[in-house]
Amino acid sequence: MSTEKTSPPHHGRPRAERGDVTREKLLLAAIDVFGRRGFDGTTTRTLAHAAGVNLQAIPYYFGGKQGLYIAAAEHIGSLIASHTADVRERAHARLKEAEDQGVAIGPDEARRLLTSILQRMAALFVGRESETWVRFLIREQMEPTEAFRRVYAGVMGPMLGLLGRLVATLLDEDPRSEHVRLRTLSLAGSVLVFRVAHAAVLAHLEWQTVGPREIEVVGALAAELAATIGMGASR
Repeated sequence: MSTEKTSPPHHGRPRAERGDVTREKLLLAAIDVFGRRGFDGTTTRTLAHAAGVNLQAIPYYFGGKQGLYIAAAEHIGSLIASHTADVRERAHARLKEAEDQGVAIGPDEARRLLTSILQRMAALFVGRESETWVRFLIREQMEPTEAFRRVYAGVMGPMLGLLGRLVATLLDEDPRSEHVRLRTLSLAGSVLVFRVAHAAVLAHLEWQTVGPREIEVVGALAAELAATIGMGASR
């Protein structure tokens, strides 16, 4: 049984395709609505209305509001992962190749790889596409639930771990050390602040909006930040 509202343009679609469309609508609506209202402040009726689907679609596809909430968090994780996949895979491949050869990558290469990841993060999180994702994730940062654990395990933790290996190379330290982890968090936060503190960023920089020029500026800052890691700094 189709759970979408009847719409003439959908009549010719296969049932599986209609189901995928309904699921995607619910996930996107859930990310936005949960981010604005929180889990407790959101009803299934509100979610269904925002997605433009029948109320029964939520239990049908996700088992209920809790299932949709978890799925929305995982969807955010998959979107972030897909946007950063190529730069992460390139860095992982080089680190593995160096490890297999028994020769660590040099600081110049580590810095280039680190810069490419930071610039991709800057383009992703400074742009408007990530606005609803970050609103959702900020709530989870304040009061973590299973949704946060899923996102952290799926994308946040691995991303920080990869950045940490590159930072450790530049600092010539153990990537598991507290100091390297602190430097890694500080570095990532220096980019993420442009989304998390978006209103303050606009006010302080006197930007009216964030467009291609502003994204380029933040990307240049990301490269500058990467360039400072390990450059004559002492603990």
